Amino acid sequence: MPQEEKNATPAGHAADSGKTDVRGVFSTQEIRKVGTGTTTRKTVQKTFWFIEQRGDVIECQPLNTNYVPSGPKRKITMDELISKFAPEPEFYLNSVYPKMRELRQSVDNADAHREKGENFAAEYEYTRALKVDEENVRANFGIGLTYMERGDVEKAQDIFERLVKLDGAFEAEHKHLFNEFGINLRKNKMLQQAVDYYKRALELTQNDENLHMNMARALLETKDINGCLDHLLQALAIAPAHESSLKFLSWMVQRNLVPEDRQEAARAALQALARDADPAE
Repeated sequence: MPQEEKNATPAGHAADSGKTDVRGVFSTQEIRKVGTGTTTRKTVQKTFWFIEQRGDVIECQPLNTNYVPSGPKRKITMDELISKFAPEPEFYLNSVYPKMRELRQSVDNADAHREKGENFAAEYEYTRALKVDEENVRANFGIGLTYMERGDVEKAQDIFERLVKLDGAFEAEHKHLFNEFGINLRKNKMLQQAVDYYKRALELTQNDENLHMNMARALLETKDINGCLDHLLQALAIAPAHESSLKFLSWMVQRNLVPEDRQEAARAALQALARDADPAE
């Protein structure tokens, strides 16, 4: 049986290795009118943002009520940063940075517990983290994996529904997590959820041969052979020498799973596979 592709950049690695030019809390102010007629008065609403720059890209993310960056990120220009945002270094150092560090530590502890198979301790730490930031991607993936590892499908389903709504869950820095989560959905026989999950990931990351290969693996188990082949061939269109997809396709050909009208396309894709390669089991 062909295996899913797991090799991907660990979460946070790209962020840690990239050059950071600007990193901190900034604020914007908006003047609003309150009331009507003679009771009209102006109020100033101040909003805090976490801003981080890597190279030419500057990302802006709102702070939640617990003073941690949470929610969707948006890109801004340096001109916007200079003209519309005011730095808040004291607020960052005294309030935001300590909360971010505390949140990161909770998730790190939870990940360590999960890797040791200490699921209840992991769940406790992930839950602590989610109380601070309910949209924290690592905590959501982690607690979802913890639920699946102990067979709690109902709770895993709740996490699945939350994750498919989070665009940030499918960013490159979380790639190894969303691959692992999708694989675990399939292994827990949550096949339609696995398909829906990979479909959502592919909406945001189209040119990823590993995702297409993993989608093909999920579709094979739902008996959607044509859909499976579509994604396998798409993976090979992106990366013609992708070993996992080639072995997967070879495995399907050897077991006569490829419809007759698609055998020519399959043979053409397999020309990149060494003749003596063993099919994946």
